[in-house]
Order: sequence, then structure tokens, then C-alpha cells
Amino acid sequence: MNHAHLNLLIGLAMGLNLLALGTSRLPLLIRAMSAQGVILGVMPTLMERPDWRVLLVAAATIGGKGLFIPGMLRRAMRTVQIDRELEPLIGFVPSILLGAGGTIAALALTPLLPLLPEHANSLLVPGALATVLTGLILLIGRTKAISQACGYLILENGIYLFGLLLIQAMPLMVEAGVLLDLTVGVFILGIIVDRIQRAFDSLDTRKLTALHE
Repeated sequence: MNHAHLNLLIGLAMGLNLLALGTSRLPLLIRAMSAQGVILGVMPTLMERPDWRVLLVAAATIGGKGLFIPGMLRRAMRTVQIDRELEPLIGFVPSILLGAGGTIAALALTPLLPLLPEHANSLLVPGALATVLTGLILLIGRTKAISQACGYLILENGIYLFGLLLIQAMPLMVEAGVLLDLTVGVFILGIIVDRIQRAFDSLDTRKLTALHE
């Protein structure tokens, strides 16, 4: 396992977390999520000897997380003609502070965990924790459905990083199953986005509180 290159990629992914938390522009948020997906797709090739299964999962991850799903979100954004998150429940500066604090806490606490020797020198665990926290902040602190969809996808990226801890024991096709679940989830989110837009002429999910029997 090439720890230096792997840690570099995880560090880039953690930096993209802060970029996602600090931007109000939806195109930039989608690009950050897309770049993170590409980075995650490359990681298995650094952790395992590249055979056809590793390359297949890497290609599926890059294609799904880096190209296909972000393309769907960009199409939804153009359809509803919204490109900014203007009234977040958690402001952008507090979001960055929460994300940075969570990242520092993850880096500080990870050495206390009973990790396998091959994982002790990698940033997989703190990167996964920081990415899951970033996704949760976006899900809770944003009001636009597209921003929340990006939060869900970034949260799944964190879960994917956790899965890489077991890459030697877990069949790689399980990761392909994660991609399938993710794709289904995005289709569901797309339907929700469409229904919110048609019903309320807005993507502000706070308007869902107006629903009643």
C-alpha cells in the first residue's frame, strides 16, 4: 500500500469537504463533490494490486460519482434555474468552522483507535469521519434540495472511505453494490426535487412543512 500517495489523495478529499461547506454557489458545490468522487475512485488502485476487479470498481466509481451523478444534478440545477444557496440554516462560516473542528478532532482521536498496523499510518479513518460529518452538516444546514443531495452524496463518500478499510477482506463487488444503492438514491432524490419544484415553484425544503392531509 502506497501510504504517501493515498494520504495525499485523502488530504485533497478533506480539503474539498471544506470547499463544499464554504460555498454558496451550487455549481462549485457539485464540482467539489465530483472531484471528490474521482479521487475516491483512484484510491482502490493504490491499496490493492490492480487487477480487473479493482480497475472495474475504480472505473465505476469515477464514472458514477465523478461524471454521471454530478451531471444529473447539474441538469436539475439548470432546469429549476437556481445556482445559489442564499438562506442556509447553518451559515457558511459556521459550517467551515464545524467542518474544520471535526477534521481536527478526527485527526487527534484516530491514533487512540485500535487500528490494524497497515491502517495506522493512513488518513483513511480521519478522512472518513470528516467526510461523513461534512455530509451531515450539508444535509442539516442547507435548505435547497440540490445542496442536500450533494450532502447525501458526500456522506456516502465517507462511508465509502470506511469500506476501503476492509478492501482486502471484503469482496470488491460489494463496493459496486454501494454504487448501485447510490444511483438508486440519486434517482429518488431527482424525483423529490422535481415534485418539490412543481408543487411549490421552489427548491426550499422548508416549504415541505406546509404539507398536510
